[in-house]
Amino acid sequence: MRGVILYGPPAAGKDTVTAALHDLDARYTLYQRLKVGPGRTNGYRMTDEAAVAQLRERGEIVWENSRYGARYVVDRPSLAECLSSGVPVVHLGQRPAVGAVTAAVPGSRWCVVSLWCPREVAEQRIIARGTGDTQARLRAWDATEPLPDADLTINTAELSPQLAAERIHRHMLADDRPAVSQT
Repeated sequence: MRGVILYGPPAAGKDTVTAALHDLDARYTLYQRLKVGPGRTNGYRMTDEAAVAQLRERGEIVWENSRYGARYVVDRPSLAECLSSGVPVVHLGQRPAVGAVTAAVPGSRWCVVSLWCPREVAEQRIIARGTGDTQARLRAWDATEPLPDADLTINTAELSPQLAAERIHRHMLADDRPAVSQT
């Protein structure tokens, strides 16, 4: 069971690199987090607070955060299901979330990729999206901590989505090779 975590601030290229990974190999699929609240619905499993509360009561929430007036949730049952049927690509933007997700499903292995771009590039991308919340997203960009222990670090202002996907895919393939005995 393998997965990919794309970690980074808003507009670092998580959606674009995920699409390029899927184009490269259809086993890579976006892990759709649960979402409660306003804003974009594409790429999420929309739900309500009562459903999140039930997951919380059962201890099935791996990670949750609130941003842009909405709540985002990674739940263990759907994460385990995605790991068993393909290679989920999980988008995260908080350092503690990485450890929570990588530890959530016993036996799973993760390639953690830190995506980044300069703030000016992120601002241009955010404005081009036209979501109307540029300042909130830039505050989130500013609050996103570096992830120095990532398996790969990619500056998406310098590397195309396709090349980034190829680099991640090569890393995944190399990581799947059996260890060579040193006798």
